[in-house]
Amino acid sequence: MPDTFAAFSALVPPGAGAAPMGAVAVYAVVPSECDSVRVLDELRSYAAGQGWHVPAGCAAADIGPLGSDLNRSGWPRVRRAVQAQAVTGLVVPCFAHIGFRWADWNRERTWLLRHGLFVVATDPTELLVGVSPKEVTHP
Repeated sequence: MPDTFAAFSALVPPGAGAAPMGAVAVYAVVPSECDSVRVLDELRSYAAGQGWHVPAGCAAADIGPLGSDLNRSGWPRVRRAVQAQAVTGLVVPCFAHIGFRWADWNRERTWLLRHGLFVVATDPTELLVGVSPKEVTHP
């Protein structure tokens, strides 16, 4: 039986296989400014534990509740790092931080996969968004 937790905790583009995954961006939506330091440090620590590093300028947070229409300044920084090919992956607390609403998640997921990024949620059970079991492919 496939490992459902592993299937939901990592989103890997087709053909990524064992590509080197050295530089990652970390991103989160947090309720307050003081939470951003703690959450980003936790994400950096998780990345370091996987043998990845977070380049300067590739850690970003947006302040506010998940699902609100935030004026997200942090997410565009992540997108610019991806476009500049500064990172090969993204680490988030859960996929809902990328896009809370289905349409937002689906748009961003498609964009990330098109750019060849892997995405890892450190706690995918926190709030599952946008991934149905039929979307997950198993090796």
